[in-house]
Amino acid sequence: MQRAQPKLGFISPSFNPFILRLIYWVLPIFQRFRLFYWLPSGISQVEVLNGETLVNLYHQFQLKKNRLIFSFRHCEVDDPLIGLHIFSRDITRIARQKNIALKSPTSCHFMYDRGMTIWAGKWLGSVFARLGGIPVHRGKSLDLQAIKKTREILADGEFPLVVAPEGATNNHSEVVSPLEPGVAQLAFWCMEDLQKANRVEKVIVLPINIQYRYINPQWSKLDRLLSKLEADCGLAKQSIEAGSKESLEEFYLQRLFKLGEYLLSEMEQFYSCFYHRQFPDLSQNSHSIEENLTIRLQKLLDVSLEVGEEYFGIKKKGNIIERCRRLEEAGWNYIYREESDKFKNLSPVQRGLADWIAAEADLRMLHMRLVESFVVMTATYVKEKPSFQRFAETALILFDAIARIKGNKNPRRPRLGWRKSTVTVGKPIDMSNRISTYQQNRQSAKQAVAQLTQDLQQALQEMIV
Repeated sequence: MQRAQPKLGFISPSFNPFILRLIYWVLPIFQRFRLFYWLPSGISQVEVLNGETLVNLYHQFQLKKNRLIFSFRHCEVDDPLIGLHIFSRDITRIARQKNIALKSPTSCHFMYDRGMTIWAGKWLGSVFARLGGIPVHRGKSLDLQAIKKTREILADGEFPLVVAPEGATNNHSEVVSPLEPGVAQLAFWCMEDLQKANRVEKVIVLPINIQYRYINPQWSKLDRLLSKLEADCGLAKQSIEAGSKESLEEFYLQRLFKLGEYLLSEMEQFYSCFYHRQFPDLSQNSHSIEENLTIRLQKLLDVSLEVGEEYFGIKKKGNIIERCRRLEEAGWNYIYREESDKFKNLSPVQRGLADWIAAEADLRMLHMRLVESFVVMTATYVKEKPSFQRFAETALILFDAIARIKGNKNPRRPRLGWRKSTVTVGKPIDMSNRISTYQQNRQSAKQAVAQLTQDLQQALQEMIV
């Protein structure tokens, strides 16, 4: 982003059934082929576990017996394709098997990050609006327009609402990031809105997990990817020597460690030389190699965020995810400056200065983007379970990070083989037994939101296999 832009406006949802039918029709093509550079895809199988629960709740929603919030895990950018597959095919297929009559169309409203329309294109906002999507500024402490519209849809929308409680993807099929309290808060607000309207529908929160597995692991493709990353880092290509007793898993684990060690060292030197930061010397401690790498990585993430926070004048506060969101919002405020009518009337000098600060803000936000790539990564993730899935996930995260460093913000990820997606429907959470605690006082409300968030976290974690 080299030039200042008008302020980001709210994209109001305006559901269009024709657009929904069109998306449902082309969905199989999206799943199998990457028509857009930012969709890894290559999904050939989708399996739904405990789908009858989903169908029964959806049927009750259509009969106006409940209001539904689907709390979907969101680990990859392919997740929306899986959600579309469920609502376009699986839910109707299971309903027919159980002799349950669902009204057509079956779909959902959903919340999405307003920033998606920045890196994917403005057209995406138009499509999402016609599918019933609600944009939200993740970095705002209170996005009033998004909250108001979401509460309206929760109470009176034609479809249930889908929310990703993690707030962002982590590219790990077997790790659930700490959940944000948004789903829990929305559920309690919906209960209150129904009570005020003297309505008796239940409010149900349904946790749903998504996982991916490579059907036939392609070690040769992983080898090519690692060779490319090694070349980008100036490292010699690694190969198993003839007669070596080293297993395939040990071989690839060592290659990942060498890549990680190299990147950490380079980035530590980068921040030391050009941003005058200090890093601890861990050479004399008693930690293992993996523990040292994890400590160094966490320190690097902290330093990266500090550099951005100092530029934007933001206090260091909260966990890494919260700090990332505030930095993102601060950067947007520097780039997206004025309402459209005011922006058009800027003088050439004002416009030049606005472009100058926008370009610098975009550059400073790269520190935060780097942190996003590594936010849940640890040196022990692969070693704990050296599966092809974990090797592939880690290698692709390194690919994204190196691409960002090289200046490619939206790289086309290599495909490492066909994948299967497993969607597990969890146990529904009825809000009826929780609302009385929430309404006692402000402190009990916070505790009720925290407890529901914790229960959702545990439910999603227990569904990982």
